[in-house]
This record gives sequence, structure tokens and C-alpha cells, in this order.
Amino acid sequence: MHTIINNIILTRKFILSICEPLTEEQLNTTPNGFNNNIIWNLGHLIAAQQGICYIRSGLNPVVDESITEYFKSGSKPNKIFTNDEIESIKKTFTSSLEQLKKDIEKKLFVNYEPLQTRYGVNISNITQAIQFLPFHEGLHAGTINAMKRLVTLH
Repeated sequence: MHTIINNIILTRKFILSICEPLTEEQLNTTPNGFNNNIIWNLGHLIAAQQGICYIRSGLNPVVDESITEYFKSGSKPNKIFTNDEIESIKKTFTSSLEQLKKDIEKKLFVNYEPLQTRYGVNISNITQAIQFLPFHEGLHAGTINAMKRLVTLH
């Protein structure tokens, strides 16, 4: 399972490298045709991982509750994030996965509330949850890349 999580960390580092040259304004811009922006997508990946791993296991998230609430599925950005808030999200983007590895080693994920994702994938334990994450990460990486092209056209 560590291999999958390490691959997600590498993917997230790649996503951060894509975002590195973007300004606060660009990260907060919702391009035409989209319901959210790049910084929302970063936060959403954190929130989704916390939900599918920790909350479904009956555990408290290891990130600030405001992240899991603000960036949950179906939400939309309704504020402008400052550079300090953006940096905090970027830091949590990888640190939350490092914590997941530690918590797996501690065997914290003993209970799991099964779910079927909107994509039809059935998940009934933490192993399946972690196996699903790269698919979800890939969807949002593609979205972030498309958004980057649009917000840097000027």
C-alpha cells in the first residue's frame, strides 16, 4: 500500500510543480466552463482523501476540519484564498499523505463504512479506498492542467 501512496505523493508533487508559476489570482480564477478553480481542486483532493480514508473508517480527519468541509464533493469556491492560505493547502497536499502512511502502519483503519463512488466503484475497506485514489487524483490532475492553460492565456 505504501507504493500506491508514494505514487500519489509523486503525482501531487508534479501537480504542485504545474501550479508553482501561477499567481494567487490565477489559482483563484474559475475559468469559463468550470465550476471551480485550481486551488479548489488542490483542496478537494485533500478533502476527498480524508473522507474516503479517515471519515469512512470512523476516524477524525488529520487535517483542519475547514478543509474537509469547504472542499467536499459538490462544493464550489466562494472565497478568494490568500497566498498564506494557498501555501498552507500546498503543504497539507503532501503532508496529509505522509500521515496516512504512518496511520496505516499503526493499523488505525479497522472499521470501514462501504460506499459506491459516483463512478460505480465499490469500496469496502481501506485497501480498496487507497487503490481508488490514483484514479481520482488523475481526474483532477487533468482538470488542473486544463485550467492552467486557460488562466495563463492572457
